[in-house]
Amino acid sequence: MSFFEEMDSLYYYSGFRDQLRHFSEAVSSSLATGSCGGAAEEEEEGCRDDAAALRLKLAAMAAILVAGMVGVAIPLAAGRKRRRLLSTESGFFALAKAFAAGVILATGFVHMLHDAEAALTDPCLPRFPWRRFPFSGFVAMAAALATLVLDFLATQFYERKHRATAAAAAAETDAAAEDDEERSIIAAAPEPPVDEDEDEGEGSAKGRDAVHIVGMLAHAAAHGHSHHHGHAHGDGDGDEGQVSSHVRHVVVSQILELGIVSHSVIIGLSLGVSRSPCTIRPLMAALSFHQFFEGFALGGCISQARFKNLSAIIMATFFAITTPLGIGVGTGIASVYNANSPRALVVEGLLDSVSAGILIYMSLVDLIAADFLSRRMSCDLRFQVASYCTLLGGALAMSALAIWA
Repeated sequence: MSFFEEMDSLYYYSGFRDQLRHFSEAVSSSLATGSCGGAAEEEEEGCRDDAAALRLKLAAMAAILVAGMVGVAIPLAAGRKRRRLLSTESGFFALAKAFAAGVILATGFVHMLHDAEAALTDPCLPRFPWRRFPFSGFVAMAAALATLVLDFLATQFYERKHRATAAAAAAETDAAAEDDEERSIIAAAPEPPVDEDEDEGEGSAKGRDAVHIVGMLAHAAAHGHSHHHGHAHGDGDGDEGQVSSHVRHVVVSQILELGIVSHSVIIGLSLGVSRSPCTIRPLMAALSFHQFFEGFALGGCISQARFKNLSAIIMATFFAITTPLGIGVGTGIASVYNANSPRALVVEGLLDSVSAGILIYMSLVDLIAADFLSRRMSCDLRFQVASYCTLLGGALAMSALAIWA
């Protein structure tokens, strides 16, 4: 019996080793740098014009840079100058943010996830493992869950930081208040003068009256101090929601920028390595539209987070230059980079999947759910209908651009 068990174990071990070797060979062939050819490459070669493509890339860099800067600057400038129409509390801003959230949601579902699936199921790649398992959806799901964990940890970190700062400030305020109360008690109750002509009984009676007055003042001061503490704690409980809301805006703005920047680099590289004007023209228009509304959503989150001027400028600038920088890098490596190689397809597909997961999570959880489940939305039916219409309009507009880009 033990002999047959040993034969079975050897058989299963041999089968596992063969599967592992087969997987290793498939992955190795997926990392090849040679061109796969195909219809896509033939179409690009048929419209290839390096000089015209370079001019269009330069125009795309300028257009996308301007669109991103204008989009992110509008809510920031309005928040600093307290413009009523574009302030973060206005209805117009909420509707524009809902439209931008629809654009970001469609970018993740219709553009990034679709591109990732197309790259990872390309016929150039071996059937095993890329077409035997839905890697694009799996990686997008993993990226969304990782973003959830990062969102939670960042929120906890900033909440602890705010509580520690508030506790230190409250301790300093209490210490200063106690010192002021002690000084006021001493100043309010000086030692009563004793007349030498008065007898000893009257002097001791006045001394007892002074002590009684001091006791009354001390009791009043202590009562006022306890009232002060009570109001402070009450205000702290009332401000807890404001602090939590502020922390959420800080975390959302930073994670949203992380997701936007990650996929901006990818789409910038994709446009930069292309040598076909037929491919670049529709991409330029689509990316300008997409960059403007992504910038508006990010700028609104930065404005709501109330960052310092320098921090807000750095975040806005970093967002605005990322896609043009990716286009520039792609243009520089276009002569040596083969976008149709198996390695390029795998890398592009995985990165697109990660970007899709981040954008889908951020748009659904931190942009749409945060605003559409708020008390303001539930109490105003007209505003609710208008918000859903603008959200759907943004998603449809960005989805329609997939026809051309």
